[in-house]
Amino acid sequence: MSQPERRCTYDPLVELMRRFESVRQQETAADPLEGLPIEDRLRRHIVDGLKKNLERDLEEALESYGPLEIVNDILLDGMKTVGELFGSGQMQLPFVLQSAEVMKAAVRYLEPRMEKAAERSKGSIVLATVAGDVHDIGKNLVDIILSNNGFRVVNIGIKQPIESILKAAEEHKVDAIGMSGLLVKSTLVMRENLLEMNERGLHRYPVILGGAALTRAYVEEDLRSLYKGNVYYAQDAFEGLRIMESLAKGGPAAPAKSGPGRAVRSHRLPDSEPDLYRFDGVRSDVQPVEPPVPPFLGSKRRDKFDIFEIYRYINPIALFRGQWQFRRRPDQSNPEFDQWLAENVQPIFERLQRELAPVFQPRVVWGYFRCRSQGNDLVVANPEGGEVRFRFPRQRDGRRLCLADFFREDADDYVAFQAVTVGPEVSRYERALFEAGDYQRYLLVHGMGVETAEALAEYWHQQVRREWGIDDQEPESLKLLFSAKYRGARFSFGYPACPNLEDQKGLFELLRPERIGIELTEEWMLSPEQSTTALIAHHPQAKYFNVR
Repeated sequence: MSQPERRCTYDPLVELMRRFESVRQQETAADPLEGLPIEDRLRRHIVDGLKKNLERDLEEALESYGPLEIVNDILLDGMKTVGELFGSGQMQLPFVLQSAEVMKAAVRYLEPRMEKAAERSKGSIVLATVAGDVHDIGKNLVDIILSNNGFRVVNIGIKQPIESILKAAEEHKVDAIGMSGLLVKSTLVMRENLLEMNERGLHRYPVILGGAALTRAYVEEDLRSLYKGNVYYAQDAFEGLRIMESLAKGGPAAPAKSGPGRAVRSHRLPDSEPDLYRFDGVRSDVQPVEPPVPPFLGSKRRDKFDIFEIYRYINPIALFRGQWQFRRRPDQSNPEFDQWLAENVQPIFERLQRELAPVFQPRVVWGYFRCRSQGNDLVVANPEGGEVRFRFPRQRDGRRLCLADFFREDADDYVAFQAVTVGPEVSRYERALFEAGDYQRYLLVHGMGVETAEALAEYWHQQVRREWGIDDQEPESLKLLFSAKYRGARFSFGYPACPNLEDQKGLFELLRPERIGIELTEEWMLSPEQSTTALIAHHPQAKYFNVR
């Protein structure tokens, strides 16, 4: 007898959030703050990230202090300690965010008793991710740290043109402007924004810039020389806090000196070096090989996956240390830190796998195409008609590598492309957590989303190698897989060997990733954010390399 078809009649994300909206870690031990003076108790609430009995202790403090005194003289002193512990490497970022959650909860409880909540602001800033850039985790971390250290933050979101940023600054009468971006192209947008502010005579605003593509040298030398006002580089949220505190005191925000983790390097932009793309007739030492014949030409899609199989391909180092920023304390040895991760972080990872399984929607589109190299170009035949041309930069010296060299120029060759996504729901979930002030969980879910998308890309690249018949060098362990110890390589646009994000247009023409819900923004970024694309080369010598 056949079973009746089972259909999901509810929103899995809504149901997940409903089930866990009131779940918090329970403390069964005796109150660790018992017997301390009320001032020390409140500071410990902040530093230790303890919400238990917070409102009771705030009520007791209100018997002796006004609400603004509690915030400015006691709670902010606790946040100052948190910043010092983070700066010295004694506190991990997730626990910093837990402290910020307690700070937010305390202020929310006290605000109805304040005559003017605005009086407690030490200063104000507009925060925005610049036009064309969809990344907001760094900007939102700055928001969390500043707003919970006494500053008023106007966070206007992603993809913001300078017109919107300046309008918000004027409307909210802020003291400074903060601009963020992940992309190399975003650094050019920041430069254009500063020039626009000069032209409008709005250089009275101090500007704080941050993002992965920026360097201290680019901001403090190049951009500082062209902006008529003051411009600062913030490597992280706490450097942004130090700058804002200095500005609030009426003094200049002195740049931090370079040291470990603050290396000053030259700032190069692909668009400013067209000679790297010009073929001068000299190729690299890569030798042509007989290409393996692909299983089909054109593209296919797949929508059904076992998400727990995908989880196996998550790189724990990239997740725990990179995305979640759990770092070894100065007094820990490497084995001690590994043991600490196993005892404290691995259980978080395992719990989130279960909780987020209904949220992720893994989908893949991939394909194989006939191609040939031509100088620095890779010319790809579209089975539906026409050709798509990709132009890559070439190293000036050394091996003079160019990605096109991994394909034959004297005969037909083959190239593969793939696009993967884990869907838009995880981004929606992240936003809800951020807006609810659940900051630690926001960081954890964001990191899980990013690395699950990377895991899907790694998993599917392995399937492509097997399908293509180039899986003769597969590593025995996932650890070696993460080190690309296999035949060929997967290159994503925006990275050194193929830095031009506009090449995404060619990939979209060939694969049509819209079929699995991936779209291109006006700046050729992928939406949803938790998506990746790649060009796959089969050549045994194909490995990652930098272009200078």
